[in-house]
Amino acid sequence: MSRRCSRSACNEPAVVTLNYQYATATCWVDDVSDDLDPHSYDLCDKHMRRLTVPSGWRLEDRRNRFRAVLPNQLAG
Repeated sequence: MSRRCSRSACNEPAVVTLNYQYATATCWVDDVSDDLDPHSYDLCDKHMRRLTVPSGWRLEDRRNRFRAVLPNQLAG
């Protein structure tokens, strides 16, 4: 079962996990985490695209955009 977006009334599948650290005024998004953490938020694509951070904060996108294709996964 895939995880769902943490936003109220949203039932879309999560595509990222959002974390933050007050001490450094930093938010970051990773691919959906395997571990559930009560201090992180899973977001769907729509809510990820609309995400803004507070003034003075930095947002880091740490998603793995490139996935390795193994020879046994190639068609042919």
